[in-house]
Amino acid sequence: MTTTTREIQYFDQASIHVKAGDGGNGLATFRREKFMPLGGPSGGDGGRGGSVYLLCDPTYNTLLIFQRKRNYPAQNGKPGGSKNMSGKSGADLEIKVPPGTLARDAATGDVLGDLTEKGQRLLVAQGGKGGRGNQHFASSRNQAPRLAEKGEVGQARDLTLELKLIADIGLVGAPNAGKSTFLAAVSAARPKIADYPFTTLSPNLGVADLGNYNTVVLADIPGLIEGAHLGAGLGFAFLRHIQRTRVLIHLLDGLSPNPVADFDQIIAELSLFDERLMEKPMIVGLNKMDVDEVKEKWPEVKRAIEKKGHEIMAASAATNMGTRDLLNRAVQLLAGAPQPPTFEAAIPIYRPGPDPEAFEIQRTGEGLWRVTGQRIERAADMTVWEYEDSALRFQHILEVLGVRQALSEAGVKEGDTVRIGEAELEWTD
Repeated sequence: MTTTTREIQYFDQASIHVKAGDGGNGLATFRREKFMPLGGPSGGDGGRGGSVYLLCDPTYNTLLIFQRKRNYPAQNGKPGGSKNMSGKSGADLEIKVPPGTLARDAATGDVLGDLTEKGQRLLVAQGGKGGRGNQHFASSRNQAPRLAEKGEVGQARDLTLELKLIADIGLVGAPNAGKSTFLAAVSAARPKIADYPFTTLSPNLGVADLGNYNTVVLADIPGLIEGAHLGAGLGFAFLRHIQRTRVLIHLLDGLSPNPVADFDQIIAELSLFDERLMEKPMIVGLNKMDVDEVKEKWPEVKRAIEKKGHEIMAASAATNMGTRDLLNRAVQLLAGAPQPPTFEAAIPIYRPGPDPEAFEIQRTGEGLWRVTGQRIERAADMTVWEYEDSALRFQHILEVLGVRQALSEAGVKEGDTVRIGEAELEWTD
């Protein structure tokens, strides 16, 4: 059973790490042409780092590939050159995912996007900006700036990917109800079929030909058991696949001791997982009507299901009896069924972003301090400390953002070590 669970997770869930490319460093250099020994600044800019995108590609139908490869880095930008030549930008990286893929930020759980249509492209990691060369820092007071910027570090994040099958009609029912056999009977799908519970370890998709070039996509959802909405058995891993289907065919196992009780149990599991599933049009089918025992049950089961307000039809997936009629009735319901909601259609949630100029000061030991904050850390990371002008520019940023004053008020002393980003600085008054 442990192996089975692992296979399920491999099919429709994955965790990957994406890293956008770093921007190339800017260059501090000067023109050295003949007869112009003291030419002006000519350092070029670094190239932009490549960004990482998810690309919806219908040729993929599982997330299995992400079990073999989990790290996806984009290309870094090239450094700037002399004569004001900019470095080449890094190539963007496109990661292909199947339709129905939901991407979340693993750290926050926020939904980044819901990819449902061919060609949809979702930015998941932004490439770093290239550092500016010293050509940008010339002024009337400093005509020969020995100053350039490092490239900005590309965004890195962990993603969780979740696949929700996109199908018109979902087949649900208790284990061994005959859903895989029904799918094979009405479509070209050839799922593995055997006579024991939980035959289907992953959802199967089938395309049924309705004639006149019309088709319908069906998804065979693995059998549910009591407690599936809490993660018991195989059900939890597949309940979400039902969310995108527009119509449900609920197959009952005619050879079950109590098909009506099976029906109630499955309905309870669906409603506990998502109450909106009960709003979907549903047709019930009593399967295995080729067996005399099931024929005897039919009148009683029919009365009980209709009393609950549901339409029921008789069928035998093994002999094809009534299967086409059951499918055609589901297709009729499909014509009036609403399109499933997607995250793009949901009401957006406003979350104010952090103030980029905000910072925090923490004393980490005797004579040791750390400053954290989006803008000040970015400035430190992009400063080329070997250039005196760059270091002076960073001192000015400390003043403008109020970091210097805040450190003084916190008690920093001459000779203390202040860490900002990857930089380690000695404090001087």
